[in-house]
Amino acid sequence: MRQLILLDAALEDLLAIQAHITRESANAATGRGFAEVLYRQCARLAALPGTLGRPREELRPGMRSFAFKSYVIFFRYGAEALEVVNILEGHRDILAYYRDDAG
Repeated sequence: MRQLILLDAALEDLLAIQAHITRESANAATGRGFAEVLYRQCARLAALPGTLGRPREELRPGMRSFAFKSYVIFFRYGAEALEVVNILEGHRDILAYYRDDAG
């Protein structure tokens, strides 16, 4: 089983998603619960054998993505770990996000 590592940007994404859902639902438990579901999906990706997700070399070398609900988990494999880079809403312009992030 690989170790799960969430980079600071992915942790910030999770907090922002939790805040957004809390605001939209007017319920802190709903926001917290959805963030936990996203985190558990990341843990499942780390626990499963093999190479999962779609290759996303156009974004970064070694980057992969996995769609989950209305979000996309961006990650890369290390020697013994799965490193979650970002968790973004699926409707975002992902290419522009990573292009802007590089500059």
